[in-house]
Order: sequence, then C-alpha cells, then structure tokens
Amino acid sequence: MAGGERPIRIGIDLGGTKTEAIAIDRDGRELVRRRVPTPAGDYDAQLAAVRALVQDIEAEVGAPGTVGVGIPGTMSAATGLIKNANSTWLIGRPLDQDLSRVLERPVRVMNDANCLAVSEATDGAGAGQAVVFAAILGTGVGGGIVVDGRPLAGINGIAGEWGHNPLPWPRDEERPGPVCYCGHSGCIETFCSGTGLALDHRTVTGRDWRGEKIVAAAAEGDEGAAEAVARYVDRLARGLAAVINLLDPDIIVLGGGMSNVDRLYAELPLIWQPWVFSDRVDTKLAKAVHGDSSGVRGAAWLWPRDATGG
Repeated sequence: MAGGERPIRIGIDLGGTKTEAIAIDRDGRELVRRRVPTPAGDYDAQLAAVRALVQDIEAEVGAPGTVGVGIPGTMSAATGLIKNANSTWLIGRPLDQDLSRVLERPVRVMNDANCLAVSEATDGAGAGQAVVFAAILGTGVGGGIVVDGRPLAGINGIAGEWGHNPLPWPRDEERPGPVCYCGHSGCIETFCSGTGLALDHRTVTGRDWRGEKIVAAAAEGDEGAAEAVARYVDRLARGLAAVINLLDPDIIVLGGGMSNVDRLYAELPLIWQPWVFSDRVDTKLAKAVHGDSSGVRGAAWLWPRDATGG
C-alpha cells in the first residue's frame, strides 16, 4: 500500500478486568470487536494479549491498522513511564515503547477517560457541546475533559482525575474512608467505583457480591443491596457536584460498567442540586451513546484519518 498507509484504526482499552479491542474504518464504522480477560498483575502477559488482539483483528479484516491505547492512568511527561494507574502492574513501565516494540509500529497511549470523552464529544452524547466531562465508573473511577472538541490533558497529564480527590462533604461514617491504592484514604474512587460499591455492601452486610449482583438484588427489593445502591448514588452525586462547581461542564457523560445503572440518570440531578453553588443546574447528564466500551472507540480515534501509523 502506497506510503505505508494503514486503512483501519485499531483501538485498545486496557481495563482492570477486560482488555477490549476494536477496528474502525475511515468513517468510524466498526469492523470487528474483541474482548479478552485482562491478565491482571502480569505486565508481559498484558503486552502479549495486546499483540494477539491486534494480530487477530488484522488477520480478520485483511488490512493493517494504526493502534491507539486507552489506559487507566497516564504517561509521565517527566519520565515517559506510566503513573497513576489503578492497574498497578502498568506503573513505572514505558508502555508506549514496549507496545511499539511488540507491534512493530508507533502506538499512541492516552488515559482511558480522555478516550471516552473524545469518543462521546465527537459523535456521542456530548456531540455539539462546548465542555464535556466524561466519567468512567468501572473497576476504578476516571474522568476526561474535552473543550471545543479537543481533549484537555493538563500540564501534568492529570486533568479530569476527580477519582483521586476526597469524597466531598463526607458524613461521619464515611471518615476516613477506605484506603486507596494511591496511598490516601477516602478517595472518590474507593466509594464510586463498582469495586467501591461491592466493598461498601460487604462491609455492611458481610456478603461478598459483585456490583452487578448488588444492583440486580436492589431492583428485586433486597434491603441490604438497596441501601448500598442508595449510598452509592448519594456519594456519586456529591462527587459530580464538585465537578460541576469546578468545571461547570455543559454535559456529564457516564461510561463504564456502573453507567448501566438506569436509576442514576433520574436520581443524580435531583441529589446533586443542593451541593452545586448555583440557583439552578443546567448541566445535562447522559449515558455514553457508544456504551460502556466507548473508550476503546476513542482510543482508535487517537490517530487521524490520514495517519499511516508507521
């Protein structure tokens, strides 16, 4: 192919429990999607999993692709190594260089919440909005910001990292809060992730259930589960109220596994109102149009249409 042009773009999302990949064409049409369990704790196995996904996709499509990767962390401008990742086996690693080596092409790496924000601001729930805040509610809690169609990374590469601020307006029983992998206690992530919901429910009831089971049981009238979900919604509302007070976005888009809890979209705007420093709140709240995998699509869009990827 002339000039080394790559006709497809491949996006990879390195989630805490799953690694997902898609291929899209020049017009953003999805060609193929793959999902495999994340080899948690094993960096070399993570590299191998990405390589296998890319090879399988290119074999099925019959064409080479550029590769963009969304990660639950960010690249340090000072060291070129991954920092702030709740997938802790990535921390301190030159992930972009290692992936470029195993894939034999340049690779672009960006925070997964920024990828979500790019995807939804381009042609999703935030299309046409000036300021989009995208929150990932999954194994961890992340955030990404897009202003006038462009991601805002910040000078330290941490713009949107609301998950590692303390839970706002904590109640007595919420202090000091669970210990976070970052070394602090009471981070929003420890309360508002799916992991945080499971921990809170287990602490109160003694039942070791995953978030999905808790939500389903709450909908069926289980008292302990219902109380856990109510606490979760209240805490998430306070966390997002702090985002509105600081950023005042046009829209907040939710992604990740917990974004599939339908009651969030009716209840959160009612609960966050008293915590927002305004007489009324016009910020919209929406579920990611492209689903809980929107971030992987944004990773593919890290390369423009005319890119060759090496």
